[in-house]
Amino acid sequence: MKLLEDLFGIKYSDINQFLVKMGTNLLIAILILIIGFWLAKVVSKGLKRVLRKSHTDEGLVTFISSFMSMVLRILVVITSITQIGVEMTSFVAILGAAGLAIGMAFSGTLSNFAGGVMILVQKPFKVGDLVLTQGEKGVVKEIQIFNTYLHTTDNKVIILPNGPVANGNITNFTKADKRRVDWKFSVAYGDSFDMVKSKVEAFIQEDQRILKDPAPFVGILHLAHSSVDVEVQAWVSTDDYNEVFYEMNERIYKEFKTDGLHYPFPQMDVHLRSQN
Repeated sequence: MKLLEDLFGIKYSDINQFLVKMGTNLLIAILILIIGFWLAKVVSKGLKRVLRKSHTDEGLVTFISSFMSMVLRILVVITSITQIGVEMTSFVAILGAAGLAIGMAFSGTLSNFAGGVMILVQKPFKVGDLVLTQGEKGVVKEIQIFNTYLHTTDNKVIILPNGPVANGNITNFTKADKRRVDWKFSVAYGDSFDMVKSKVEAFIQEDQRILKDPAPFVGILHLAHSSVDVEVQAWVSTDDYNEVFYEMNERIYKEFKTDGLHYPFPQMDVHLRSQN
């Protein structure tokens, strides 16, 4: 130890005291990280419960809670670094110098954050809506600060960045109170269109879920090569759309055949000419 003191001019007791101090600070910094991250998680969950009790929009709930969690974690990290002995003025100066590079590197992330804010402000959709965006269709489950989470009908989870979602086309299937249901089917040439129309109108009249205003429509869409194509339009409450659509298809398929109406197949007339 005497040799170390002669070489570096530092007393062993000073080195020992420095190591003890650094070890203590490092241990405290690690405890700050562990406890701080745990508290951030608890605060985030508590904030979610409070916002939900106040009937805040679910999209805003997930956005605010995830944003608060991120801010608290950053503060915990800064506090932990300070505990080790790093001067925050120097740390802030380094961050400022690197700010431009970080901003460019995370430009997409910042765009996603701005997109999340736009979604919450403009409200093109909310949690629970069925939407089609970025080529993906599903029910909105969460709107977080950077991403929107969709659940598909077969229970796949699709994570979409908020930036492209906010700036792209969005089809919201559940925002309006009512939707128009369209059916297209074909009958054979020779079948009575009056019978087709009267039967479809009877089906519509019997279904209490189909609205009377606007009035339903039944008409001939195309006179195709092998069939008469019929189009039906009716309005229903948004929640009834799927059930009405599929049940009407099933009823038309089952009952048309019993009334002598025919579903056409592709046909071709062939004329043979004899040569003598």
